[in-house]
Amino acid sequence: MSKLDKSLEAVVSTLGGEKRDGQIAMLNAVDEALRKKHHLLVQAGTGTGKSVAYLLPSILYAMEKDTCVIISTATLALQQQLVGRDLPRIADALEPVLGRRPRFAVAKGRHHYICKARLNGSTDEPEDDDDDQAALFAAPSTRLGKEAKRVRTWAYKTKTGDREELEPSPDPRVWRALSVAGNECVGADKCRWGSECFTEQVRAEALDADVVITNHAMLTIHYIDGHQLLPEHSAVIVDEGHELADRVTGQATEELTSSMLERAAVKCRKVLGPEHQMALEEAAHDLRLLLDEFAQSNPRRIVMDVAEMGEGAADFFVGLRALVPTLTSIRDTVAEALAAISTAAKTDPEVETEVLAARSIAKVALTEINDVSGRLLKLKDLDVAWLERGEGRAPVVRVAPLVVSHLLSEDLFGDVPIVVTSATLTLGGSFEPIARSLGLVAPEKGLVDEPDEDDFVDPEWDEDGNAVAPTPADASSKFLHQWESLDVGTPFDASSQGVLYIAKHLPPPGRDGLGDEQLAELTRLVIAAGGRTLALFSSWRAVEKAAEHLKTAMPAAGLDAKLLVQRRGDVVADLVRQFAKDTTSVLLGTVSLWQGVDVPGESCSLVIIDRIPFPRPDDPLHAARQQRVDRAGGSGFKSVAVPRAALLLAQGAGRLLRSQQDRGMVAVLDSRLATAGYANFLLQSMPDFWRTTDPDTATAAISRLGASLGS
Repeated sequence: MSKLDKSLEAVVSTLGGEKRDGQIAMLNAVDEALRKKHHLLVQAGTGTGKSVAYLLPSILYAMEKDTCVIISTATLALQQQLVGRDLPRIADALEPVLGRRPRFAVAKGRHHYICKARLNGSTDEPEDDDDDQAALFAAPSTRLGKEAKRVRTWAYKTKTGDREELEPSPDPRVWRALSVAGNECVGADKCRWGSECFTEQVRAEALDADVVITNHAMLTIHYIDGHQLLPEHSAVIVDEGHELADRVTGQATEELTSSMLERAAVKCRKVLGPEHQMALEEAAHDLRLLLDEFAQSNPRRIVMDVAEMGEGAADFFVGLRALVPTLTSIRDTVAEALAAISTAAKTDPEVETEVLAARSIAKVALTEINDVSGRLLKLKDLDVAWLERGEGRAPVVRVAPLVVSHLLSEDLFGDVPIVVTSATLTLGGSFEPIARSLGLVAPEKGLVDEPDEDDFVDPEWDEDGNAVAPTPADASSKFLHQWESLDVGTPFDASSQGVLYIAKHLPPPGRDGLGDEQLAELTRLVIAAGGRTLALFSSWRAVEKAAEHLKTAMPAAGLDAKLLVQRRGDVVADLVRQFAKDTTSVLLGTVSLWQGVDVPGESCSLVIIDRIPFPRPDDPLHAARQQRVDRAGGSGFKSVAVPRAALLLAQGAGRLLRSQQDRGMVAVLDSRLATAGYANFLLQSMPDFWRTTDPDTATAAISRLGASLGS
């Protein structure tokens, strides 16, 4: 037996499981990718044992080559699973086989850890409007004051300083007051607490580790922003890879608000004279008035440089020109304050840690404003900016890249082998849509700096709406990197374990959200299942409407089941725990529940999806992407909207089967999934459930299951 086979035997024996064909196929493919140094996309369905399949070859490769492999996740839940459960058990199993215990560590941002300089800093009263510090000085009898005391007490006892160790999770205001962002830190060599810094201790451990677990944000900062936050390594494994492009986009998105200027003014008052504070406050006042005026007189629209809008100019809110004088004034004011901080640092470099920290924090706040103002004043070809307003919130100007595939192609997919894995990497039966979003394949028409017809491939569709796979000759011309792909399947038998019911008889969903027919169908299915339902909606309004209806309809039908409703700002993990614990409960939610909910067993026997999750028409990024592709002669709907919907639909449907014992139904209350030309593309992205469009058949099936579970 090879060392890899022996290691798998040891791990499977220790974990008490069994070998799986898909796991072995993935294990060997990852091992080959690391050793032959090529990029690999692996789709591994739920139940495959995906984590073991990439952790084992990564550990063996790192130990054999005396190097390090980076493992990146999208969610904190998976990161905690790897570090808290999987890796310790794997390390125990491998130590007798490999001769030493594999070493692993975590790489997270500084803001995840207590800052001892802040914890032991000045106890002067906080400046006005400094909410972070105010949290620490609230009256001890208030809720916030008690929370600050609780966190401080823990902070003096903890050995790790890691926020995830503290339960329940701390109030964000208190945590911000006791932690620092990476760019706010003065540096271990200048800080009196540097030798005891929690973050520095964790990073020291990472330097000696075989595998380092991080997240997509840190990976982005390291590779794309160019800040060396990760130890030297020879390979990267990207789990939850379907989320990588969105996480990179989020990292590259910046915003400007009047509140940012006001907070910068407070921070500058601590290190500079009052004239700079007053200048920043005046700039904040001017910006607030201007943005309020825009928000009152215009709908939420995409803001783009007029020169880039072409014939579609009338469809856009053209407000960026009016912002130019204010943005220029802001940059001048910020530049003067930054220069003053620089002068103070040169004049008086030997100061206490608290003063250095205050300067650093002020500089970070000013630099952030300076950078986003400059970016807005000179938008790049693939940047999009927009004004966003919401109830009870001040208007925000945001700017983001239309696509990040070029960044990933240039900065991530280089000489180091990258393995990207997820349960959802094929859309419409092809890896190509995901590969395109990652920069492995040339982008859609219009989403590139210098369009060249020969470089683009618009998705091809046959008469049934199926994506047509490219021929090898076509593929070679559009591939930007050499990569391989593998779908190892899943041990689940979706066709016998689950039913896909498409409510073909319902009218297509309208802009007003859930109609009476959809609500009636929703209620009928929930009652037939005896609860046990996860209902996923495409908007908060739909969640609220469904909750209001079920609150009376369920008791009226004699269904005694708890109704759990996701609200804005809710901790999703708490809701999911309640849903799993109460096996007849009904959970209603939106975006964050479409992915990552892992509830095996009878609690999640019915998954209801209200409509095909196409991007919202007022989503600035997706609307801009579609329009750019349309103007370049492609189809923005097919290239942007359909793949995006397919990804979310696949993720939503994937909530049903989480173990080989699970049985149930996915019900989609959108008739377009049975009638539209693009329906087959979407269906090919979902598990291969047994399908029906007959409401009586669906009701009978879920009723039988509900009755068997209730007996």
